[in-house]
This record gives sequence, structure tokens and C-alpha cells, in this order.
Amino acid sequence: MKIAEVASQTGLPAKTIRYYEEIGLIHPDRHANGYRDFSESHLHKLAFLGRARSLGFSIEECRALMALYEDRDRASADVKVIAQEHLGAIDSKISELQAMRQTLAHLVSCCAGDDRPNCPILADLAGTTTPMRTTSHDKEKLSAA
Repeated sequence: MKIAEVASQTGLPAKTIRYYEEIGLIHPDRHANGYRDFSESHLHKLAFLGRARSLGFSIEECRALMALYEDRDRASADVKVIAQEHLGAIDSKISELQAMRQTLAHLVSCCAGDDRPNCPILADLAGTTTPMRTTSHDKEKLSAA
């Protein structure tokens, strides 16, 4: 199969397939004219890589997973260790994103969003903690809440 056909069947861009070849994740055969010739085995490996990347595995994790995939004497425990480490990284990222969201939601709720220049969002981004002046408008908003 040529690269365009493989790209179509795997959903991977041809550029990505070339990159995977360049970094040694796949090794397609070559015709005398230099064109790549992909087999069904290459197609399965590329689909495997596409799925692994869609789950967020890094290139190096994919390399390790591919080596285990190709090793029929592998221990599933080795695969599980890689997946567990990646899951831990995802959980950490989720925690970071939740903390970022909480901070930003707080700043958005503190911003009046009116025509005054005072903005707690910009103050926080600038690293200043300029106290907000309370106006009669603010007092009305506070008492209504």
C-alpha cells in the first residue's frame, strides 16, 4: 500500500506517518523507485500508534508500548506500568486544570465587567493585589446577593 492509502485507512496524516518512519516507530519497505510500501502489519501498527497518541501517550511511551506489542513474550504487567504512569500524569493534569479553573472562575466572579478600569483579573495577572474601591453600586450588588 502507498502512504495515501494507509493515511486514508488509519486516519493519520501522511506527514505523521512519515514522521513515525523518521523516528523509527515504523519501517515500511521501499520499492526500487523509493516509494514506501506498507503492509497490513504496518497498517495495524499505525492504527495502534494513532490510538495510543489519541489517549495522550508520548512518543517515547508509544515506542515502549510498540516494543511490548511486538514482543509475544511480554508480561502484561510491563504494559500496565506504562499505562498506570500515564494515568497518573492525566490525573495530575486534571487537578492542575481544575485548580486553574477554580482560580479563573473566582477572578471572573470578582470582576464587575462594567465601564470602570478596576479589574481584579488584570490585577491578579499582574501580580498586584490592588484593593478594590467599594462604590455605592458595589454595595448595592453586595446587599442584593
